Amino acid sequence: MTTPALEIRNLEAWYGESHVLHGVDIVVQPGEVVTLLGRNGAGRTSTLRAVMGLTGARKGSIKIHGQETIGLPTHKIAHFGVGYCPEERGIFSSLSCEENLLLPPELNTGHEGMSVAEIYAMFPNLEERRHSQGTRLSGGEQQMLAVARILRTGARLLLLDEISEGLAPVIVQALARMIHTLRAKGYTIVMVEQNFRFAAPLADRFYVMEHGRIVETFVATQLQEKMPVLTELLGV
Repeated sequence: MTTPALEIRNLEAWYGESHVLHGVDIVVQPGEVVTLLGRNGAGRTSTLRAVMGLTGARKGSIKIHGQETIGLPTHKIAHFGVGYCPEERGIFSSLSCEENLLLPPELNTGHEGMSVAEIYAMFPNLEERRHSQGTRLSGGEQQMLAVARILRTGARLLLLDEISEGLAPVIVQALARMIHTLRAKGYTIVMVEQNFRFAAPLADRFYVMEHGRIVETFVATQLQEKMPVLTELLGV
């Protein structure tokens, strides 16, 4: 039996006194694209942050490729081949596009990171703008750069938080092509998405969160029959 790329069991998490996750269970197989759906405040971003050790206290189990990581600090978790792309992107304004791209080191994850040439082949916009300052890039280019940066590290499990938010349709289409390409290359992707139209055709499976709990899970082929439930839970 294949070892899951990510296995979360009975995960509880806090920010200070605030109890934000209540017994979350999620299993993601290698090569899958899984989307966490839910309203704002449902706990989706907190789940990604908990995987990376970026919440406060955590209880339960988070296994990455079969290795327990619940007690590890963030920098050690990254060495298991996890790349986190936060909603705020974190592009350094004083550095050029290419300097931002070259910033993270390649980690000893057991997989080679993508070369700059491979990244530019996937994101031609970034090659064109490689000498531009980080803040002079459009929102879409900054988002591409934020994802490209983690691909250099050798991460094979990607945690992507709201990557399509606020972007022009042409950029959203480019990001959808990127997800298809990465899946074809064997990457495992967990996405938090508000944009249901973007997420629906890309994901193999969906988890729906509400109040820090998983309230629904289904596979892509069940999408149509689940629409009444999703309309109720998400207002899609």
